[in-house]
Amino acid sequence: MPEDLVRVAETFEPEILANLDRIDAECQLPPDLADRMAAHNLFCLYAPQALGGPELDPLTAFRVVETISRADGSAGWCVFNGSAITAALARLTVDAVKEIFGDPPAMLGSGSARPEGTATITEGGYVINGRWNYLSGIDHSTALFLNCRLLQHDGSPARNDDGSPATQVVVAPVASGTVIDNWTTLGMRGTASNDCEYSDVFVPARHSYRRGDPSYHPGPLYNPAQTSILISWTLAAGNALGMARGAMNAFHDLATGAGTTNSPMLLRDRNYVQITYGECEAILDGARTYVLDAVGSMWDAQVHQKSDLMDRAVRARLAITHAIRRSVDVVDRLFNVAGTNAIHRSVGLERFFRDLHVSGQHISGLPNNFEHGGQVLMGAETTASLYT
Repeated sequence: MPEDLVRVAETFEPEILANLDRIDAECQLPPDLADRMAAHNLFCLYAPQALGGPELDPLTAFRVVETISRADGSAGWCVFNGSAITAALARLTVDAVKEIFGDPPAMLGSGSARPEGTATITEGGYVINGRWNYLSGIDHSTALFLNCRLLQHDGSPARNDDGSPATQVVVAPVASGTVIDNWTTLGMRGTASNDCEYSDVFVPARHSYRRGDPSYHPGPLYNPAQTSILISWTLAAGNALGMARGAMNAFHDLATGAGTTNSPMLLRDRNYVQITYGECEAILDGARTYVLDAVGSMWDAQVHQKSDLMDRAVRARLAITHAIRRSVDVVDRLFNVAGTNAIHRSVGLERFFRDLHVSGQHISGLPNNFEHGGQVLMGAETTASLYT
């Protein structure tokens, strides 16, 4: 019987909480903690069952990420990012996956959808060069999924049928590149989102694919490929909403146990605090419900191959971005009414404040997703980036 990974995530909360200072100081998850999480497939929630992965539906995976993120945003982000990246294992043959990750495969990966380096076509595959950034979880990853600008043998850009520049995703061992330890940030410090540079590294053609390629596995999680980015971003919403809930919990403990430097009256007994906390609960619950409903509707259409799948996908995109933006709003409101208490690490609120303001910069939470939704819903020309 498959593991209940939501319950597994709950069992990790105490250990994650006990390691918060270490996660921040070392700018990565402690290796022993990451190893135990990996043993339960928490970094590859979307990996195919045929490869030994959980192949969770997006709503269950959302709850796993949300649970971990209540304890720590960085740990939750690593679960989100690793799962989103390794979903692409469905676009490689089983033999290729085993060549890269072992047999049975330990599916631990990170990557970048931005084509920041190049892949030059050569006999049997590609030679890659370049430097990719924001490779979250690289510290516990075996290989990187790197989108590359595709070049011909002579170095000229390869083109798609429509004349646009072609790209190719290659899966390259971390050990074949040079990791550049440059992750020094306001928040999300434990994600180890460092850079990696490759110089004239050969990657076999069978260890690559193009974004949008058909899957080697029949499940609805991978077919059609047009919704893969939103299935991935569902976990970004889970990460943000989990952190916002963690902030609510930290604020509750503060408000019911302390006053401020100017008054011994408990925060919970102050009218403006009561209003803010109630508003935040409504905002958070509403945003979460919207995600579950919209993504659930998209998933239902995907499972049952309904003709209005892409219409539902627009709503899911709006819900995901809305959830991330509102999560940032919630932590801002709580931080403002907490007074001087908010700045102390011992309270825990400042950590969620820092982490949410970093995660909110991810493309899944940016306003161009609202722009895209507005363009589609009003029948205008769609110019906003789809990040596909």
